[in-house]
Amino acid sequence: MGTIAVTDSTAQGPDFSKCGGMLPTIAQDADTGDVLMLAYMNAASYAKTLETGQAVYFSRSRNKLWHKGEESGNVQHVEAIFVDCDADTILLKVKQDGGAACHEGYKSCFFRQVTAAGLETRGERVFDPKKVYGK
Repeated sequence: MGTIAVTDSTAQGPDFSKCGGMLPTIAQDADTGDVLMLAYMNAASYAKTLETGQAVYFSRSRNKLWHKGEESGNVQHVEAIFVDCDADTILLKVKQDGGAACHEGYKSCFFRQVTAAGLETRGERVFDPKKVYGK
């Protein structure tokens, strides 16, 4: 898709003065509507996402920009960006390369369901994380 153009000149976009400059960002499958993951964006990662048309987040654990798929090859191509009414949450509608957004090899990071018996895994692994990440 390439660069994402912001065409509404009156739109302010996300308000990075909120939440300590780190806004929760939901990645949703553009075709199915499945929620794939939750990550965080700062102003720099948002700008890079707009520039490249691919999801770039801010990794809190590594304290740096994180181009989704930089290690696994499972890049997220951004189809659309939405901002909530308070401008403090971002929704990305994406096409997911490789079929898995989760670093544990599942399509979605939300593959565990809370049940009366405890957490139950839903779905099948798309890839083996040991082979992809070498861990």
